[in-house]
Amino acid sequence: MSDWTLPGAGGASIHGTTHLAEGDGEGVVVLVHGFKGYKDYGMFPHLAGAVCRAGWIVHRVSLSHSGMGHGHGPFDEARFEKDTWNRGVEDLQAICGAIDSGVLAGQGAGVVLAGHSRGGSLVLTAAGRHGTDGSLGGVRGVVSLSAPAQLNGLKEEDQARLLKEGRLQSPSARTGQMLHVGRGWLQEQLDDPPGHDLHGLVARIKAPILLVHGTDDEAVPASAAPRIAQAAPGNVQVELLEGANHVFNTPNPFDGESPSQQLRDMEAAVVRFLSGCSRQL
Repeated sequence: MSDWTLPGAGGASIHGTTHLAEGDGEGVVVLVHGFKGYKDYGMFPHLAGAVCRAGWIVHRVSLSHSGMGHGHGPFDEARFEKDTWNRGVEDLQAICGAIDSGVLAGQGAGVVLAGHSRGGSLVLTAAGRHGTDGSLGGVRGVVSLSAPAQLNGLKEEDQARLLKEGRLQSPSARTGQMLHVGRGWLQEQLDDPPGHDLHGLVARIKAPILLVHGTDDEAVPASAAPRIAQAAPGNVQVELLEGANHVFNTPNPFDGESPSQQLRDMEAAVVRFLSGCSRQL
């Protein structure tokens, strides 16, 4: 494994860790965290290792406005507050551009975007917007884990308060920090509804899609996966894992020992999907 840093959206840094497969690799997986997540969170190192052992190069990333760098430190509160969907998409374009140019491993191998929770919605959004225009490196698969079925899940009263006050409190149980969602996150959605219509964007994705969700997800209902799948134009798979919660029954931090059956089941579903992704772009 090796750590790296890239320039990201708004001049902030993307932090990543690369897992290199033996030989040239079957392709590249870019693995994206969810809300208040980061590349070293819970299941991500274990999932990256499983995918790497299956022959894929993996770049697990902390996006530029996650507020996190390497490791399990506190959040950068100012950066976290400035996070938006557009910044996340811009980060993914920067990562894929670095792969295309050879700055990151996997040049010419083709990219599969994978994300968890909000990251799962982000990779679908990015692929829907840019999956065929070359700026995402010719995406040939999308994996979405435990993702919500819409980009804006705020109640109307919370939206009104966010626009009026400029921020909404969102405490971190892990660090004890009082984080905030900034007005920009919502304003860009109001300014560009088509660019934030998840179902409309999913309908534009040409690459195969895998949607994995746990039946015991306490944060996002398992019905989200079939709802997203209904919008997909064709090649979409849905895996509902019995007894799996939002993080596939994996604590944070996780030492990698004794993974849950639900985590193993999720990893097996991802590896099966990847085996069906052609190496040809």
